[in-house]
This record gives sequence, structure tokens and C-alpha cells, in this order.
Amino acid sequence: MKRLTKPICHALLAILFGLMAQTLATADRPNILWIMSEDNSPFLGCYGDKLATTHNLDKLASQGFLYTHAYANAPVCAPTKNTIITGVYATSNGHQHMRSLYSISNVIKFLPRYMEEAGYACIGVQRHCGFGSNLILENNKSEKENVEKLQHSKKPFFRMMSIQSSHESSIFRPVPESKLIHDPAEVILPPYHPDTKEMRHDWALYYDKISNMDKVVGNELKKLEADGLADNTIVIYSSDHGGVLARSKRYVYETGTHIPFIIRIPKKYKHLYPAKKVSSKVSRLISYVDIAPTLLSIAGADIPAHFQGKAFLGEQKTADPQYAYMFRGRMDERYDMCRAVRDQKFRYIRNYMPYRVYGQHLNYLWTPPSIRSWEQAYKNGECNATQSIFWNTKPAEELYDTENDPWEVNNLAGNPQYKDVLERMSKANQEWMIRICDTGFIPEADMISRSGEMPMYDYMRSDKVDLKELIEAAETATWGDAKNANKLLSYIRNKDAAIRYWGATGLLILGDMGAQYQEQLLSLLSDPSPNVITVAAEALYKLGEKDKSISAFVKLLNHPEDKVKCAALNAIEYSKALDPSIKEAINVMKAQKYNKTDYAGRMASEFAKEYNNKEQ
Repeated sequence: MKRLTKPICHALLAILFGLMAQTLATADRPNILWIMSEDNSPFLGCYGDKLATTHNLDKLASQGFLYTHAYANAPVCAPTKNTIITGVYATSNGHQHMRSLYSISNVIKFLPRYMEEAGYACIGVQRHCGFGSNLILENNKSEKENVEKLQHSKKPFFRMMSIQSSHESSIFRPVPESKLIHDPAEVILPPYHPDTKEMRHDWALYYDKISNMDKVVGNELKKLEADGLADNTIVIYSSDHGGVLARSKRYVYETGTHIPFIIRIPKKYKHLYPAKKVSSKVSRLISYVDIAPTLLSIAGADIPAHFQGKAFLGEQKTADPQYAYMFRGRMDERYDMCRAVRDQKFRYIRNYMPYRVYGQHLNYLWTPPSIRSWEQAYKNGECNATQSIFWNTKPAEELYDTENDPWEVNNLAGNPQYKDVLERMSKANQEWMIRICDTGFIPEADMISRSGEMPMYDYMRSDKVDLKELIEAAETATWGDAKNANKLLSYIRNKDAAIRYWGATGLLILGDMGAQYQEQLLSLLSDPSPNVITVAAEALYKLGEKDKSISAFVKLLNHPEDKVKCAALNAIEYSKALDPSIKEAINVMKAQKYNKTDYAGRMASEFAKEYNNKEQ
């Protein structure tokens, strides 16, 4: 047998020492258990809620650290979890719309892969990330089998688990008042909710569901103790976003984005403490885009350069950020577009579809009795000014002092005393959108057609789009100012379909003030972009050009792309274009099979019911 040469020996020793160092480092690193509940705001005792019954989470907070300014970047599950799992805002990779199952850039790897590369064993299920119905971290094994595997693994583990107890669907069915744990009479209603029996019932039921969720958390913590893992495991508890009664989930207010976030760190990892003393409250602004870099910082791994958040724990912890950012896109079958910026005191919201009411009718949202009672109260004239806002169109900008107006009902955007705050946060919003290459300024159907096989993350970083020009067009168009008419006319002649879309949107918002531009709108009915046609048809219908608008709508309803038909149905409803030819096209759509991501089919079924009701 030949002797090994010195260089080979040195190389082998280097590998051996490297493996030993990795083993020692791995052994010294904490396990991470992340428990995520669904659809609930910080309605917990530890957050000061006197009605909540959350003993286990209150205890966890006393043993750990409670973050007072933690936020979901989106107020609904899929884009939130997409942001968590990728380390970039869902608006940056084209997944801001609910269940937008589009391709992902090769630049982006999922968080569990990074954790595995850092030496962690990963299990768990992350539902509704935007890449498919489920993203399974470890396939073909039961939860019990996965946990048992981790218990015998020599690696530290990263486990994610989801609790459904507080999900929106949990309040769909009323229960007898005698079976409620929380008394509806003791509920303190938000000022925007009318005092109806159904509203009080659903709020009380919601608190019951939070209590059920708290029990599940308690059971998981007991298992951790029983398995002898508590002293080596960091426990994180949070919800995926806020919720769940109307004007919370899906909306970029505190009620939709402010989340509970508690982290318990064992004493042996005291160097990771975010404050000197256990049971402290931490006021740092954090959001879910910060999770991936933070977990890699805890794991001792390098943070990829393309990550868009900042680590808030570990050796790579950054200085406290000034802002957290949020967004809203298509919510199931209803299109909307909002961006929001939050600092320690204020929330700024920019509405890019101000011509749509807040309370757009979503099939899922309208299932609980509470929102239907709210809508009926409004129709009956029983709502005050604050409670009526939800049923009206939006201003272009909103600004709220969250310290003095926690329910965000007093819009300060028009108050000259807050002009500096408004301008500062508006600027922060625009800088953020440009920095992350926000895909939302291209309508969804056009986004699909113009990017082709190229993932939107890559497309937005190519030379195929001028984002600054797009944002400027959107900002100008959505003010609803007739003084901008010449700019709008220049936009509708632009070679970029997305800019033409914003030009047409601006003319739609002008309403009767845009009547003199009817000929220009008519020319857009033959535009190559179906999104441009949709907006132009809606504007023209309201200006009296009904026949040509209806003809355009019918063609759009026969388009092969679901998102084209979905956008057209939105425009048809708000135009109130109840025409026999449209009804016929909708009935054809209704007869076709569709799944839960085919929102045009869902809308067609709802429209068919509406037509039948009107004919009776």
C-alpha cells in the first residue's frame, strides 16, 4: 500500500477538522420550533386584551420576549407565506395575488433548503405559498413520524407547524349563544362595526376559537418539555396575518397586518436575547420578510445578498429599521392594489385602485353572518359615518396615527398638520417599490402574457420594463385630477401596455370629467392588451357607450386566460352591465368545470345567481 503524500494528508486533516468543527457548531446550535396560527391579530392577554383567554401564550410571553410591532407583509395567507419562504416580498417575484401559481426565479431558494444547508433537519408543512396548494418540506411522512425522526437526529431541527383553530372558516357557522365561552355582550366592538347581534356573536365566537388555538399551543409546549427538548429549543409563536372579521384579514390596516410574535429563547442561548431581561417587550419593527435572514443568522449561516429583509437576532442582527412595508393585490376573485408603510407611530396607505369600494364582495369573506348583517345595516341606513366608509370608494392616500387612533378610522392624509409625515412616508413607499422591483404595476393578465416563461423576478430586473415610468403613470392616474388629462392622453398612446392601462385607469377615475375623451377611450377597445380594453370598456359604459362596451366585455369573457375573464367580470359588475349577451357568456362559463384557483368560474357562478334573482 502506498503512503499518502503530505499534501493529501494535509487535505484529509483539513476535511476532518472541518467536519469536527461543523459537528461541534451544529451541536451547540438551538433547535427551532415555529408555531404559526391562522388569521388572528394580537387578541391575546399578554398583548393587553382583557377579553382574551390565552393562558398558554401569556405564559410563553412571560418566559420569552413579546414583539409589539410585528407585521405580516400581506394581510392574507399565500403572499405572506410566499414572502416568508423566499426571503423576498411577494410583490418582488410576482406572487402578490392570492394563489398566483407562477414560476419562481432560479435566484431564489426556499428557506428550508437554506436551513438544511446550514446543518438543520427540517420538517413541516407550509400551506398556500403561491407555488401550489402546499409546499411540503418533507414528503410522504406523517407529522408523528417526522417528529420522531427529529428526536433521533444528531442535527438540530427546524420545525414549522400550523394551527387552523382560528382560521376564518371557523366562524362560518353560528353556534347557540349558550355554547359560547365568551359573552357577546362583553365584546368591545371596533368603531367601524355596527352593533348587530350577528356581529357580537361572531366576535365572541372568534375569541372562543383563539382560546382553542391557545390550548393547541399549550399541548405542543408540553410535548416539548416531555421530550426533554425545551432547554435546547427556541420557540417562536406568531400568526400568519391579522384577522378575522370584516376589514381585518385582506386589508392593509393594523387589523390585517399587525400580528402577535413571541419568542422564547433558552438560557444557554442567552447571547441571542433581544433584550436584557426575559418577559421584556421589544418595540423593534419586524415583518415576515425578516424571518429568513433572522433564522439564518441564528443558524450561523451566511445571508444571501438577494434577501430583502433584515436579521433581528443573532450575530448578523442589523440596526432597527425605520419602516415596515405591506401590500395588497387580488384577493381571490376581487382585484385591488394597495401599498402600505408603517413606522413606530404612523401608517401610510397608497390606494392604486381608489375607484373600487373597500367592501368588495368576496364569496369567502361574505360567508359569516357578521358581514352580511353589516351590509344590511348599511342598506337600511343604520350605519353612522364611520361604519359607512367600508361601503364607499377609497381616497388615493390614507394616513393614521396608530397610537391615538388604534382602529384607524381618522384619515389624516388631508390634514395640513401632517403634511411632512405624509410626504416622508409617501417617499418611503416609492423608494421601497423601486428597490424591490415591484411587479404590481403590471396588471396580472398582462404580467402572464408579457413575461412568458421568464419568472417575473427576473423579468423586472431585465431591460424590458421601466418601473420608474410605470410608477409615475400609476401615481398620476390615480389622483383623479382633471389637470392631469394631457398626461393621461400621452399614457394611452405609450408603447408599454401597462402604461396604457394606467392612462385608461386615470380616465375611468375622472368619470364625467373625462367625457370629452370618449373617442380616445373608444380607440382602446381594439388595444392588444385585454386589461386596457377592460378598463376602457368600464369607463365607456359609464359614459353611455353601452353597446360597444358590452361587445368588448363579451369578447373578454370568451378569452382563454382566466385572469382576463376575472378582471372583466369585476368591471362588468361595477358597470352594472346586465345585458342578455353578457348573461349568455356568463352561463357558458358557469357550465364549465373550474377549481379554486379559477376565480372567473367562481364569479360566473355568483353572477348567474344574481341574474336569476333579478329575473324573478
